[in-house]
Amino acid sequence: MSRVVMWNLVTVDGCFEGPAKWDLGWHQTVIDDEFEQFAIDQLRSADRLLLGRRTYEGMAAYWPTAKGEVAELMNGIEKFVFTRSGEVPSWANTTVVREDAAGTLLQLKREGDGLSLVFGSAELCATLMEHDLFDEYRLLVVPVVLGCGSPLFEGVLSRHRLKLLEARAMASGGVMMRYEPLR
Repeated sequence: MSRVVMWNLVTVDGCFEGPAKWDLGWHQTVIDDEFEQFAIDQLRSADRLLLGRRTYEGMAAYWPTAKGEVAELMNGIEKFVFTRSGEVPSWANTTVVREDAAGTLLQLKREGDGLSLVFGSAELCATLMEHDLFDEYRLLVVPVVLGCGSPLFEGVLSRHRLKLLEARAMASGGVMMRYEPLR
């Protein structure tokens, strides 16, 4: 059975993007060889990516023309974009899901044996959290305080208790934290 894993970079003050959409320049603080190797290993262990429409649109605008091993993995992996409206741009290996995100994800969990990774996608993450569908949370806390921006957990409506699996300081100053839900 596939495990559903949230993967996000988050500032010390809890933002996953700055005050403007796709304001992610602060990611550069932690992107180094260690980060890239982690990204490669994580993508190699995954069956698919699960993305909300806005995150998907940003990634679909970037990755198809990017170069390198991470780009090859991002472009080759199966992708599911969850959206209630609007057209989505074309990106290789993409399926659009317009209804029943939770039911679709339960089916996908049964079909895979690797990870189902959710990148960004705060609204989708809130939906999946409310249905208790995450098996793991991976957060890289970036040593930056933005003061304003989009909070990662803004749409979460109830308390979720987590158990720490790992906390690892990275050479960049970021801290990788892995949690699992306490059920």
